[in-house]
Amino acid sequence: MAQAPDWYYTKPLNVKHRTGAGGIVARRDGERVVIALIRDRGDHEYVLPKGGVEYGESLERAAAREIEEEAGFRKLTCLGELGVGERLGGKKNVWQKTHYFLFVTDEVDGKPTDRRDWEVHWHDLDRLPTIYWPEQDKLVRDNLKKIASAVRAQ
Repeated sequence: MAQAPDWYYTKPLNVKHRTGAGGIVARRDGERVVIALIRDRGDHEYVLPKGGVEYGESLERAAAREIEEEAGFRKLTCLGELGVGERLGGKKNVWQKTHYFLFVTDEVDGKPTDRRDWEVHWHDLDRLPTIYWPEQDKLVRDNLKKIASAVRAQ
């Protein structure tokens, strides 16, 4: 699978800034720990659910809302923040600084409410596909042990 081009990580002059939030949704599947990744229906590129923070919204609340909209999970428990990623937004008109949180759920089937046609797939931590956005891929891979131990402790 391909990843986003490097130029998404070069900040242009005079671009608007946007604060975003999103997260890794994990659950136990027997002895395995799995995480939910989303993609446009029929696409091959996986991403983490995330989006913009609305006025007056906390970062954690925004992350949970975005996960509900894009992945369809409502029963979420936040285990803490995992890191921050920065890049040019997909439409190339904003510099996005996104705060990522770790959430656990016992839900299996997400029903996204976002107008985009997202589909949700669970992936074993030991056999993850490459995530399209390099900062998201790095965030997940840098936190594999932390994710596994936090989920198993639940």
